Amino acid sequence: MGVGGAAGGAGPERVFALARAVVARWWEQAFGWERETVWPRRLHLVAGGDAGGDLERWRVVGRDAVVFPEVVAVAEALLDPAMAELVWVDSGAGRPRALPVDGLFCRRLGERLRRAWLGPLAAADHGGPLIAWMGRVIRLRRSAGGPPGYDNDPWWLRQEHQAATMAGQLRVLGKEKKAPGSGTMWRAAVPAEQRMLITSTLDSVQEQLLQLRGVHSGPTADVARRLLRGLGHSAGLIENAWKRTALAAVNGGVPLEEMARWVDMPVEVLREMLTADGHEAGG
Repeated sequence: MGVGGAAGGAGPERVFALARAVVARWWEQAFGWERETVWPRRLHLVAGGDAGGDLERWRVVGRDAVVFPEVVAVAEALLDPAMAELVWVDSGAGRPRALPVDGLFCRRLGERLRRAWLGPLAAADHGGPLIAWMGRVIRLRRSAGGPPGYDNDPWWLRQEHQAATMAGQLRVLGKEKKAPGSGTMWRAAVPAEQRMLITSTLDSVQEQLLQLRGVHSGPTADVARRLLRGLGHSAGLIENAWKRTALAAVNGGVPLEEMARWVDMPVEVLREMLTADGHEAGG
């Protein structure tokens, strides 16, 4: 099957939904992108000149208008057979390998968006909708034209990858403002950057384990090596997410003693784990 087969079943609404999910995820991550200057400027224009007075609300209300050009550009890239061919090359083609952080596809995507620096960031977001799309393009190509299921349908969008609606985000924002800084609301107590790191790590684990599902053919030593390395990497990611979650909860006001009961661990052991990397954990 040619690379153009990735566009099979790609109705405009499915392509646009996937592209919107990819860009919406970038929008949430852009808090930490010092080199992103276009979106802040557009957001201020949408807000009538200055969004600073109510930035969180304007980031919700103005998102779709601000990022629309990038959504269109990503949709065009996802439909381009030449871009799908770059995904295949990045995957090692006939000699499978892990997708590289300096891959041709993400590098070219960043260039098409006039953000050359974006490529490595997009390539490192292993649990996001873009990498999921790339994985399905690869699996579809390797299936040599077999009937596509959701695992190798490039345009299938997981529920957790769907862009949050404006109404849903405004409801959450309203709840947060009723109890500012009280720690009773996760999104109010934990900074957006930390929430995104936890979510991204969990998504990476999911994608890693999905890739391992098909690793059951070949010499025993090769299969065992690939499974053990993949599972070990996933276990490390889970431990990282565990620590980030626990630290975020403690810093958000959850008593260390209470959390120690949840994880069935002595308080001092938990404290030592959370301070091992030089972070502070409250008592």
